Amino acid sequence: MNRVVVTGLAAITPLGNDLATSWENLIAGKSGVGPITSFDATDFDTKIAAHVKDFDCSPYISHKAAKRMENFTRYAVSCARMLMDDSGWTISEEEAPRVGVTIGVGLGGLEAIEVYHQKLLDKGPGRISPFFIPVMIANMAAGQVSIEAGAQGPNICTTTACASGTHAIGYGFTDIMLGRIDAAICGGAESTITPLGMSGFTAMKALSTRNDAPEKASRPFDAERDGFIMGEGCGLLLLESLEHAKARGANILAEVVGFGASGDAYHMTAPHEDGSGMALAMRAALREAGVNPEDVDCINAHGTSTKLNDLCETRALKTVFGDHAYKLNISANKSQIGHLLGAAGGVEGVFSVKTLADGVIPGTCNLDNPDPDCDLDYCASGPREKQAEYVLSNSFGFGGTNGCMLFKRFAD
Repeated sequence: MNRVVVTGLAAITPLGNDLATSWENLIAGKSGVGPITSFDATDFDTKIAAHVKDFDCSPYISHKAAKRMENFTRYAVSCARMLMDDSGWTISEEEAPRVGVTIGVGLGGLEAIEVYHQKLLDKGPGRISPFFIPVMIANMAAGQVSIEAGAQGPNICTTTACASGTHAIGYGFTDIMLGRIDAAICGGAESTITPLGMSGFTAMKALSTRNDAPEKASRPFDAERDGFIMGEGCGLLLLESLEHAKARGANILAEVVGFGASGDAYHMTAPHEDGSGMALAMRAALREAGVNPEDVDCINAHGTSTKLNDLCETRALKTVFGDHAYKLNISANKSQIGHLLGAAGGVEGVFSVKTLADGVIPGTCNLDNPDPDCDLDYCASGPREKQAEYVLSNSFGFGGTNGCMLFKRFAD
């Protein structure tokens, strides 16, 4: 089996239009949540979201090409350009067949569906653009990144709700570990802050309605949490076999050592109350890495700020880690960036690697009144300087789909 390492990172988030800005604002405890600006939300119960702000894709994508992309694809292609710049690598023709792209997208081009459905009703089928389908389909993020980067290996979109980005990293990792490819561009992209998207989650009572204090609305593990905040953006990692990375003199940021996936086999939207499905995925990641639970320092929690998810994740952590659960440093990035759906695991995977590379664990914001049933250490006091050895990044989604990535501080 090949060892797999991370040699590049990139992100576009509600905290910044590049990784450096996003990470700086995350550590500073800033919030990316504010009023909805993409449409008139006057009549909506939830009027707040975590937007990417004033992003200009023109340095990365031509105007003509950008017009034929939805936002999630623009984010993915722009982020991929940043990623390859960060890695210091350009894929050669000889290497191209052994470089894959796996990008998770939960919902895809929801805005295009809304726009073109209205056009169909107003003007008839003859006015639908031939670009509607290729703009809307979820796998176009991976497809366009493959074209842009010249990567001719496996070109895959994982669509597993809120675990999409994590599963994408996991399958890229697996392909490299098994020797199928030498490198993979992995992560997640999403942009669904639209009337239909917000209406659907509002109908499920899944979103926070703390409209009067947007920056305080996402509050994972807090007793007064009332739902998640919709976010958008993209997070990508470049994974390589250790041999390939060393051969090109790459800067190695961390090692990927375990991937776990499971199914709750329980309910369409609710996790099992004992967190057993989540625990299965965490244990699978640890088992693949050959790591004992007490060796893990840090958890990048799914931490959505919903009543059931945060409780179930806490229970799952106690199941897997036992008494050591109380010694874990647990961080919930969604308290600042909202829930990026299919992109969540990608961005949180990027932040997990930054935790290892920079020796800083982000805090969890807005945890002012801890839920007595969520009694672990969620880093509520703010970021911590700590050289963690292992970070476990969790993602759990509708349909009972679970994914966990275990990252390790690199040591040759």
